[in-house]
Amino acid sequence: MKPESAESYYARVAAATDDDGRLPVVDGSAMTWDIFPFEAAGLRLKPLQPMADTEPPRRGEDPATCWCATPGAERPGTIWRNDRWVLRLVEPSSLPLTLFLEPVAHHDLTGLTSELAAELGQLVVSVSGALEALPSVGRAHVAKYGDGAAHLHMFLFGRPARVPQLRGSPLQDWSECLPPVPADVLHANAAYVAGRVAVDMGGETVAPTAGS
Repeated sequence: MKPESAESYYARVAAATDDDGRLPVVDGSAMTWDIFPFEAAGLRLKPLQPMADTEPPRRGEDPATCWCATPGAERPGTIWRNDRWVLRLVEPSSLPLTLFLEPVAHHDLTGLTSELAAELGQLVVSVSGALEALPSVGRAHVAKYGDGAAHLHMFLFGRPARVPQLRGSPLQDWSECLPPVPADVLHANAAYVAGRVAVDMGGETVAPTAGS
């Protein structure tokens, strides 16, 4: 059996829409979990848009236009680095910590060498462990989307501890509405994580600066 085409997948989804082109909110879906942040009653999905002819272009599809094309360029918010990887603080943030993990050279996930792939795995484990060691973090969430930029960037989120409503993928919806964490708190959390990663993986820590 051949893999399904994009057109076939889209046609099946479109066939499930109503006269306005909307998919139903199905009982038993993620929208009815106890951790879903919105009340399902009255909630509706946007109409399904037509299928695109091609995938939208991403920033840095041409490596010459990517941030990494400038030798020695320091990424904003860098808190740890070695010769191959950069760990960055994202701020402002409503979570105890939101981090980017990126290779220094231009790679997407599927283009990593075996050596870089192995090191990525080790780094994800190290950063996740450091995040979960923060008193305000219950779990580390790890995500890779890649729809906006062609240069690999892994997200690592510190899910607030002991707030069960914030579990799972709805954390990102909650994070849009939670109040921001003060910059000095973010920087202290970031310095702690960076220090633990340096112990695990070597490299060097970089002090976060206000407005990074």
